[in-house]
Amino acid sequence: MRSKDVQVRAGAEDDLGALTDLYNHYVRETAVTFDTEPFTPEQRLPWLRSRLEDGPHHLLVAQDRQTGEILGYATSGPFRAKAAYDTSVEVSVYLSPTASGRGVGTLLYEELFTALATQDVHRAYAGITRPNEASDRLHARFGFRLVGTFGEAGRKFGRYWDVAWYEKRLDEKR
Repeated sequence: MRSKDVQVRAGAEDDLGALTDLYNHYVRETAVTFDTEPFTPEQRLPWLRSRLEDGPHHLLVAQDRQTGEILGYATSGPFRAKAAYDTSVEVSVYLSPTASGRGVGTLLYEELFTALATQDVHRAYAGITRPNEASDRLHARFGFRLVGTFGEAGRKFGRYWDVAWYEKRLDEKR
């Protein structure tokens, strides 16, 4: 997919239905997220609103310029709730199954890390359920390094899953 075919923009409340549907695919069909019950748009609204304000918590949406279809989204959110973690974010990308392998995740992360470069953010973290080779490759491409794996950290679909944790330093130019 060429970048001219995709618009990456800030998420908006009008995207809530499509974003919820996209995320629910991963809830129902994969162990990529450890949520086990699908969400309604109303349940996801606080999550969306928490990423629409200024600051290091962003929601970026990739949209097909011709069809208007939401192809995916990238987000940065709080890593942990305690104040000392405020300069750290957890990042993730979710793609429509039709967009996987087409460079959409790369476009989203390029824009997300450009936005984060203007923020007071020291580290980005990503938790990746094992196995997930596509996500491993994407994060390696953006300079993440593996810092550890939590064995059998979550149970979904009747089995336990490991989660590998990656980190990226963001303030190297400061």
